Formats: sequence, C-alpha cells, structure tokens
Amino acid sequence: MKELLARIKEEALAKIAESDAPDKLNEVRINYLGKKGELTSVLKGMKDVSPEERPKVGQMVNDTREAIETALENARIELERKLREVSMKKEVIDVTLPAKKMQMGHRHPNTIVMEEVERIFVGMGYEVVEGPEVETDYYNFEALNIPADHPAKDEQDTFYVNGDILLRTQTSGTQVHDMEKGKLPIRMIAPGRVFRSDEVDATHSPSFHQIEGLVIDKHITFADLKGTLAEFAREMFGEDTKVRFRPHHFNFTEPSAEADVSCFKCGGSGCRFCKGTGWIEILGCGMVHPNVLRMSKIDPDEYSGFAFGLGLERIALLKYEIDDMRLLYENDVRFLNQF
Repeated sequence: MKELLARIKEEALAKIAESDAPDKLNEVRINYLGKKGELTSVLKGMKDVSPEERPKVGQMVNDTREAIETALENARIELERKLREVSMKKEVIDVTLPAKKMQMGHRHPNTIVMEEVERIFVGMGYEVVEGPEVETDYYNFEALNIPADHPAKDEQDTFYVNGDILLRTQTSGTQVHDMEKGKLPIRMIAPGRVFRSDEVDATHSPSFHQIEGLVIDKHITFADLKGTLAEFAREMFGEDTKVRFRPHHFNFTEPSAEADVSCFKCGGSGCRFCKGTGWIEILGCGMVHPNVLRMSKIDPDEYSGFAFGLGLERIALLKYEIDDMRLLYENDVRFLNQF
C-alpha cells in the first residue's frame, strides 16, 4: 500500500508540473482526487486492510491527498499569474490616444416646444392636466357634441379597439373629464399624444401631439379668447406677432374660428415661409358649445367658456423651420444635434 501511494503521489505531482492550462489542472484533480480517482479507489480498499494497519495507512492516504492538493493550488496560483502577465502585455493601454468624448443628450424639439407652451399658459394661471390615451367613444366624440353619424367617427379616420373603445383622436376628452368633476372655474391645458388613421408624409403621422386649452367661468366672452391667444402668440413667436381669426366650424364650439399669426419671418409682408400671404395658421378655437356644457352638467345660462387646440408638431415645424415632420421621429443624431 505504501508503494502504491508513493507511485500515485509521484505521478500526480509530475502531471501537475506538466500542466500549462487551468483545464489540465482540473483533469489531474478529477483523475486523482475525484469520486472515481485513484486516491479515492485506495480509500475504498481500506476495508481489506487489517485493523492494526488502518490508522497508519489512513494517515498515509491523507498525507498523499494533502500533498497533491497543495501542489494543485500552488500550480493554479502560478498559472493564473502567468496568464495575467500575458493578458496585460496584450491589453496595454496607449495613453497617447485621444480620449472618447462623452456625448450628452438633450431635449427633443417636441419637448422644448411642449415645455415652452406649458410655461406660457401656466404663467397665465392655467393648470396642466393629463388624460388617458385609450378613450371611450363618449368622451372622444359624444360629449363633444359629435353625433354618431359624424364623418370623424369613420373607421378610416379613427383607430377603434372595439365599438366603444378607441385611441383618442384629440385631447378634448381630458377637458370633459375635468368638467365632470364640477370644480369651477376651469383654466386648463391638456397636452398629450393622439392617434389618427393618416398616411405618413411630410405633414401627417398616425401618432402626433396636441395641446388643447379650456376656460370655463362666468362672463367669459370671445374677447377673452382673442386676448389669450394674442398673448400666447407674442410669447411664442415674438412681441410683434399679430393674430387674426377666420370663421370656421367645430362641433364642440360655437362660434368657431381658425387662428392665424402674422409671419414671424417676414413680418407679414409675404415670403416663402408664409407662401406669400403674410399669415400662418396655427390653431382652431371657439366658444364652448352649450350642448357640451350641458352634457357635463354645467349650466350654460350661468357659465360660458372658450376652447382651443393646437398641434405640437406644427408649432415645432414653424418655430424651427423644419419642412418635414418625419424628421422629428427618425432619431437621426445629425438632425437632433441642431437643437
């Protein structure tokens, strides 16, 4: 038994010395110390050793195991050191190379304009209110005085989930939710993403953003609407900006109007930007229809109000002279870096 253990120890130490990779050291460990290893086989044969010799043989086995394990550990440490040295030589850092610059992100043009619009209206005492993007037919259409047979409810224009659930086509539903709370007066704007079944081109997208405003109080007139939008236009486009109103039709306002601003590039004299007219259309507006007030349980004989809605992307396109709406969503760093 003594000769067998000496042979096992000598062979194991020799193979450890020859090992030049971690996987080879692992093979030695398995072959000699594993469950089916040679040293384990010797332990299994201890039953054949006489009781008087077992303590002595057991000590020899333990000494052999300890010698092999120590040699394995020393070899592992030395091998890792050598591999680390080789790796460090291959991965030398050239400190003369220019450093990589950290590219800092910044706000998207839409975000810049959104925050600017919110700043202007919050400064005039308005509250910013958010609403659900998935809306019911009632809040998106019926409560806004848009009947069941109105063309806007056609499936070619609106994304329907089912007969009653849809993706909102406007943020006006948020105004209805707020009116139903019964907390008057109301001065609010409702920014958010809206969805319409439009083909993607330079001026249209199936997903875009709107900012709609609502004021409900006693003795509100069209003059209040004109003064509010005139102040907004001056803040957004410059002190010399003028506003004009053209009669229009919206189901939820009466009377209704389209609002234009004087061209902030040519001052109204006519240029390529305003197509020679001197004016640029920016939003739709009007006095809240009495039917809309009644459906939200507000007495139109006691309260009146005005509403307006503008496209966020349209304002961004005008403010930064961008001629293609798709540029806002293509995530081209060359384009975004301009802002």
